[in-house]
Parts: sequence; structure tokens; C-alpha cells
Amino acid sequence: MLELRDPLFLAVGLLAPLVYWLAARLPASITYSSLVLVDAAPRSLRTRIEKLPALLFAAAVLVLAVALAGPRTGDATSRLHREGIAIAMVVDHSGSMQARDFVRGDTSTSRLDVVKEVFRNFVAGGDGSAGRSDDLVGLVSFARYADGLCPLTLDHGNLLSILADVEIATDPSEDGTAVGEGLALAVERLRRAEVASKVAILLTDGVNNAGDIDPLHAAELAAQHGIRVYAIGAGTSGLAPVPVTLPGGRVVLRQAYVEVDEETLRRIADRTGGRYFNAANAGALGEVIAEIDRLERSEVTEVRYLTYEYHYAGWVGSGAALIAVAALLSGTVLRRLP
Repeated sequence: MLELRDPLFLAVGLLAPLVYWLAARLPASITYSSLVLVDAAPRSLRTRIEKLPALLFAAAVLVLAVALAGPRTGDATSRLHREGIAIAMVVDHSGSMQARDFVRGDTSTSRLDVVKEVFRNFVAGGDGSAGRSDDLVGLVSFARYADGLCPLTLDHGNLLSILADVEIATDPSEDGTAVGEGLALAVERLRRAEVASKVAILLTDGVNNAGDIDPLHAAELAAQHGIRVYAIGAGTSGLAPVPVTLPGGRVVLRQAYVEVDEETLRRIADRTGGRYFNAANAGALGEVIAEIDRLERSEVTEVRYLTYEYHYAGWVGSGAALIAVAALLSGTVLRRLP
């Protein structure tokens, strides 16, 4: 629907009668004593339309007045602005994350693969999750060392591509579980984010045994910067099937002892105002992430407005065309002599 931004400019159209009067009253240079015989003669087409240039000039004033008033149409689709939150995903990719005690359907799969799938649904939506399209999400991974793989971003497509490339640390020099360093790096990323709510989701299946930063010290830093930590212990302590590569390249599953430091993870969550969850299997991990998804839904602040498309060009062009036609007629077929 067409509307006007500044309707007061339509008052310029009141000049149209004046313009018509001025254009129509151009005085002739030759005077006659009597026009009785001329008035009695049949009127030609030229004499019938002699006022047309004046009418066109007046119409041009009206059209240009509409142009000045700002003709526009509003986009029926209003935009919705949401104030999102900042979320750092802190993922353990140490050797123990290749344990095959998580099952998807009828297939045994590594803990890390399940984590990546669950986080993918959490960010992009799926499996009951609406996704986090309004939130800044970043990725930190850790084994013996912590790596900031993706900064906080709304470009979730690239984030998920990076997440898909995370692999188990198989090199003994890189294997380990530096929980404190992973969390501390996430805190450093989050503290710079200019949002009201900041969250770290820490997922590990082990005990801190590497790095120079104590996990509880990292939790203290998180608390100081108002960052809640949701800690997830993946799997349970005890024996779990772990792939082992034999000489010759053959891979077999062997039982290995794994341990989750639930006490430390619980203290991290309590210190920061978050919560601790234990995910003993793939289904439980999905439920935990869904629970965090519900807990960390930010309040929506809506600012609805219309996007307008302006139509100055058409109206100005029409006014210019009317003036051009009027001038052309006045100078040719409807020219007044002298």
C-alpha cells in the first residue's frame, strides 16, 4: 500500500492553479478591434487543446508535490531482533573419547562422534531442538593442550564445519586431559563478548591430568566474569571398550579403565551458578543438551519495524516528462506567435 512519508509537502500542489493561470494567460502580441467573426468560426483541434500545455505544467506541479511528500510502500514482513547469548562449547578430544560405550541405533560409536552430533543439533536445530540462530557460539577443544578452534560467531555453518573436523588425539605427545586450560580459554573468549548472558558448556570424560591451570581456578575466573558453566561428564567410570590398533593395522576393541572426575565437575558448575550433568550414554547426552537448551533460552526483546521502498524516481520522472511534453507542445504545434 502506497503511503507518504511527509504528507505536508502535498501543500506544494496548491500552486498548480497558479501555474495553470500563468501558463494559460500568455498575452498575445497582436490586438484586434473585434473577435466576433473569429468566435463564430468553427473551432479547430488546435484551438480546442491550446490550454493543454498549461494543464500539463499544472499536473507536473501536482506530481512533483507527491514526490516531495515521499511516496513509499512498506515491506509486509517485519524484522525481529533478538538479544542472544554467548555460548562457548568446550569439548574434550583426548584418547579416552574414542571409547565405544555410546550407541546410536544399533551401531556402537565413539563418544566424540556422539558429542559432535548432539552439539550439531543443539546449534543448528534438529532432534527436537530449535537451534541457536540468535546466539554467538564458539568452539574450544582440549586434550593435553587447549585450542580455540572457532571464535564466538553467528556463522554457525563454518562453526559446524570446524566441529566436524575435530578428531581424537592419537599422538601420545598430544594426548591428555587439560580441563582447566580448556575452560580458561573459553572464559577468555567469553569475557570479551558484549552480551548480557555468557555460558560455557564443558564436556569431558576424564580427570584433569595436564596443563598448568587448575580446573577450579578456571571456574573462579568464570565466576568473576559472570560466566555460567554447565559441566557434563560423558560416560561412567569403569571399563569401556576402546579401539586398539594392532601391528599390521588391524583394529580391535579392548576393555580399558576410564574415569570421570564428577566431583570436580560438580564443583565447577556450583561455583559458577551452572549445573553438573552425567551422560552415561548417547540418549542421556542428548537429554542433557536439551535441558541446557531450555535453561539458556534468552528473553526475547522484539523491535518490529517496516522496511520501506521509496518511489521518488517514478514520480519525479513523470513530472519531468509532463514538463518536457508541455514545453515541446508550446514550442511546436501549440506555439503562440508573434
